Amino acid sequence: MDSLNSLLDGFGTALTPINLLWAALGVLLGTAIGVLPGIGPAMAVALLLPVTYGLDPTGAFIMFAGIYYGAMFGGSTTSILLNTPGESAAVVAAIEGNPMAKAGRGAQALAAAAVGHFAGGMIGTILLVVLAPTVAALAVDIGAPDYLALMVLAFIAVTSVLGSSRVRGLASLLIGLTIGLVGLDSMTGQQRLTFGSLQLADGVDVVIVAVGLFAIGEALWVAAHLRRTAGEAIPVGRPWLGREDVKRTWKPWLRGPFIGFPFGAIPAGGAEIPTFLSYVTEKRLSKHKDQFGKGAVEGVAGPEAAASASAAGTLVSMLTLGLPTTAVAAVMLAAFQQYGIQPGPLLFEREPELVWGLIASLFVGMVLLLALNLPLAPVWAKLLRIPRPYLYAGILFFAAVGAYAVGGEALDLVVLLVIGLIGLGMRRYGLPVLPAVIGVILGPAAEQQLRRALQISDGSLTGLVNTPFSITVYAVVALLLAWPLLRRAVTLRKRPAPPKG
Repeated sequence: MDSLNSLLDGFGTALTPINLLWAALGVLLGTAIGVLPGIGPAMAVALLLPVTYGLDPTGAFIMFAGIYYGAMFGGSTTSILLNTPGESAAVVAAIEGNPMAKAGRGAQALAAAAVGHFAGGMIGTILLVVLAPTVAALAVDIGAPDYLALMVLAFIAVTSVLGSSRVRGLASLLIGLTIGLVGLDSMTGQQRLTFGSLQLADGVDVVIVAVGLFAIGEALWVAAHLRRTAGEAIPVGRPWLGREDVKRTWKPWLRGPFIGFPFGAIPAGGAEIPTFLSYVTEKRLSKHKDQFGKGAVEGVAGPEAAASASAAGTLVSMLTLGLPTTAVAAVMLAAFQQYGIQPGPLLFEREPELVWGLIASLFVGMVLLLALNLPLAPVWAKLLRIPRPYLYAGILFFAAVGAYAVGGEALDLVVLLVIGLIGLGMRRYGLPVLPAVIGVILGPAAEQQLRRALQISDGSLTGLVNTPFSITVYAVVALLLAWPLLRRAVTLRKRPAPPKG
């Protein structure tokens, strides 16, 4: 009941005209910046951090929240229309959203994503209000073996589900893990795969990898085949979801948040793992399995709802523990410290107006995001009417700008081109791109948790499976690996025996 009263007070703060203006401005800026390939919410918040020096803390964080959600949706917009994710959480949206766009259903994919973000954000924020203390307590008890198990589950799930060949999926994952090794060893300080370059000592930024594999790889692939294919504009299609689309998406919209929120709330969580797991879940449960990979709307709705709910979950550990689980949360933590505020268990007591005003503004931001982006879905979809030479030239330009903005180093552009060529080669030989991105994102974290778990257990491998949670997750991993063999065995058993003679 105290949470409800505090939330009502928070709405009193968030619904003041000036804070409504900051929320609307944040959503608009976030969406606009998110639509640019390679510039995700973390970069948007970081770039706009100096702008908020003159604002009071409450207004600044309300604006940050709007930027966060707006940039997440903007990232999925380019992911769907151009196969160019604006940030890592939008990677999964490209798998089904881009084939939908190419089939003339880009506006429907964007509408499914917009409603998914709204549903995920609303349910996630309600869970934030109700479950924050409980989830924070559970997150404290999760150790290194549990994190490692979750990451192994993500690796296996993404390589098993995507593409026609597990071997190709594994090869793609290994490419990503190798790129993730570039830089300094976090424990010994030794350089790995830097080729003597000091600029590579910090590793290759995930934004550069995602933009290189998706945007540059896609642009080069299209350029290589431009003369062989017709250059006709892709039809935009009708702007709204039909009855059949709604029938197929309402369950994924409701399932996604309950997958996304817990992963956002635990340290080392974020939106990457739950979006993949949501996609896997929808593929397993769908009655239209044959459409997956060709433009299944469920594959957009579920992961987008999971991503939005994960953003709300991220705020749980950031506000209650002072522990950022994503790049955006890390930037917001720096912003808190800029104002002399330290997030943690006492934050709700010391700064109730700020915290509950921020949480209430999440609800307001969701409504503004839906109101802004549903009418704009056909407008964004008209990007596909731009002639492809101009369109992909623009993608290359913005991709280069986004990559250069990451570190301001000319070497980043060289790395971007090299990774783009790798992306071109992967498309040429049928390797799925997504496992490589997952390897880059989660590989370094998985290595760190593995070494930490082994240190705790004095090098004993039993230290990797010494908790009920990790044992349960590895059982799920074993089931995922064994399922195709079991299904094949059942199919062979059911197959009628050939007639004798």
